[in-house]
Amino acid sequence: MGILLESPVFTIEAAVQASDNGVHRLELCADFAEGGTTPSAGTLAFLKEKLPIPIFVMIRPRGGDFVYTESEISVMEKDIQYLKSLGADGFVFGVLDEVGQVNEEACSRLLNAASGLPCTFHRAFDITVDKEIALEKIIACGFERILTSGGENTVSLGLEQIKKLMSQAGERIIIMPGGGTKPEHVWELNQTGNLKEVHASCKAFRPSLSRYSHPSVNLSSDPEAFNQILTIDQYQVLEFLKVLGR
Repeated sequence: MGILLESPVFTIEAAVQASDNGVHRLELCADFAEGGTTPSAGTLAFLKEKLPIPIFVMIRPRGGDFVYTESEISVMEKDIQYLKSLGADGFVFGVLDEVGQVNEEACSRLLNAASGLPCTFHRAFDITVDKEIALEKIIACGFERILTSGGENTVSLGLEQIKKLMSQAGERIIIMPGGGTKPEHVWELNQTGNLKEVHASCKAFRPSLSRYSHPSVNLSSDPEAFNQILTIDQYQVLEFLKVLGR
């Protein structure tokens, strides 16, 4: 079957383009600037009607840290339950405690809300205080995979740690590299014998279709971001598919 390619998408356009160009699974998110938050129910419902590939949904009620209040955990449970009813194929989340460890109780609550659908522990893993301990806790909770850059800002910097995590995990959980992943990482990580999935954004930006630009009002902290739309670069997708053997 080859290695699976998952892409995070933040717009309807990016989701459709990713599917059309051969991406195998989507991680559906909102708010690119915050690194991903829970998308709208309407977005998921629309895409499930249009696309043939699985869609995993980010469950994150806000940007910032991964230490959530009881109210936020309750919202996350409700989001999972509702988005599951709309056809979500899986979920992506992670909860930490105040000292940088996996919050097993909160994660178990969210896994129970998912009712058996596959769940990914996202890059909150990368800021845990001890990756080896965190890995064992995540396995014990029942997650199917961990998205990680090896505890560094990018896969390039965390490559050796990712290899160690794959060795520790063995067949017990999928270690999915993500965070600045490049096609050239695939060959090296595949030598471990444990590479099953890769997470890569393959992102691109296109200019806004608006022909009018207000001369003084900015509705975004980054004026340039307001004038461009996040989409997918089909050539990046093709490069990954080549090295993934798909």
